[in-house]
Amino acid sequence: MLTIKRLDLPEARLLIAGAAEKAREIGVPMCIAIVDESGNLIAFERMDGGKITSVTIAQDKAFTAAAAKKATHDYNAVNVPGSLAFGIHTEVGGRLSSVGGGLPVTIDGEVVGGIGLSSGTPQQDMDCAQAGIDYFETQRG
Repeated sequence: MLTIKRLDLPEARLLIAGAAEKAREIGVPMCIAIVDESGNLIAFERMDGGKITSVTIAQDKAFTAAAAKKATHDYNAVNVPGSLAFGIHTEVGGRLSSVGGGLPVTIDGEVVGGIGLSSGTPQQDMDCAQAGIDYFETQRG
């Protein structure tokens, strides 16, 4: 039998709060998705002004980060012609994202979920995702 650690809704809301605060600070309204360890959506916020296309992109970034247990920008570095991982973004029905802005959420070294942001540049999305994780970690104790 497996015992699985999973984010709960209050924890997902902490991640959103931290990411949204950073988004307000930089003046970029974001779409913010939080998923559990298997990539299934727990919570989502589209800030006023968040891009319509970013609704799906943020969810795919969070899915990738949790299910693959790695940051989406890590895929970006290897998803180039000539690399054995080139084309990874076409897998899983095209849900794997290689655009920066998706990070796994870990507790005690175990991936318990993912956060994905979209609407800014990849670096802005990455910075806001990290801010969500940083806030989450400070609030958890």
